[in-house]
Amino acid sequence: MKRLILLFLAAVVALSGCAGTGGSTAATQNPVIGLTYIPNIQFSPFYVAEADGAFTTAGVTPTLRHHGTSESLFTAIASGQEQFVVAGGDEMMQARSQGLDLIAVGAYYHSYPAEVIVPKASTITTLAGLKGHSIGIPGKYGESWFALLVALDSAGLTQADVSIKEIGYTQTTALSTGKVDAVIGFSNNDAVQFGLATFPIRSLAIAQGTVPLVPASLITTSEYATAHPEVVKAVVAAMTAGINTVITNPSHAMDVSANYIPDLNSQAATAGAQATLTATVPLWKASSGTVDAQLDASQWAAMADFMTQTKLTATRQDPALAMTNEYV
Repeated sequence: MKRLILLFLAAVVALSGCAGTGGSTAATQNPVIGLTYIPNIQFSPFYVAEADGAFTTAGVTPTLRHHGTSESLFTAIASGQEQFVVAGGDEMMQARSQGLDLIAVGAYYHSYPAEVIVPKASTITTLAGLKGHSIGIPGKYGESWFALLVALDSAGLTQADVSIKEIGYTQTTALSTGKVDAVIGFSNNDAVQFGLATFPIRSLAIAQGTVPLVPASLITTSEYATAHPEVVKAVVAAMTAGINTVITNPSHAMDVSANYIPDLNSQAATAGAQATLTATVPLWKASSGTVDAQLDASQWAAMADFMTQTKLTATRQDPALAMTNEYV
């Protein structure tokens, strides 16, 4: 979920007065859940939860809203147009440091999907081996950028030890044509695309053990969560039920998602979606192999420290204010 966070603090301040608590009946009974970017099989738990009635059973009837390609990640939730959004915990933490009242209320992914990708024939077999090589990233923002900083830190390297190339979202082309020696990509996106293109790759984890970044999470505002705790619990519960259904019945997830994703029934789109779904399933599972929405407080603390050390946030953000398991 690669996004450019276009946050202008003056605009945030202006919007904060109209965000409110979402106290209207519509915002309470029918909250809007922001699903970033365009319809994708990665959001199938929400499609399934809606189609199968999991949201209704939990007591809410939300509207699922995709942002499209031109909308900033947190603009709609800041203005009250959305009551929830699915976004990276790290992106949210950075937004909090810029003045937004955001809080994570449930885990969507449990594993961070970003990785270093090199051609299978590359001599780069470890993160330390990146020294002296070029690495492609969309730009110096968002989860790809954060992941590169983690990878360099893990290898004991600095930005000066590598050549960082801003290539936009052209990872497949840039790596396969030799424009760069490595790229930062996602296990359930870029790695899948390389596979579909039959270009052999090797993936390197960006850190040993726990990555000091939090992946995609269900996010709302502290104000909304305080005002409508039962709604937040309902959305978390339905999301979790949707994830469980997708994992246990992926063919059903594909069938349901065809009603949400344009042209999914075409042969090429179906193959791509199936491969993406297979690669996404491990991300939804906790380390125990089970599915739950529990957030890892220690990982949030490690992220707060890392983002401060790397100046991704101007000041250390209190993880206790940025996440909660109260609604799980």
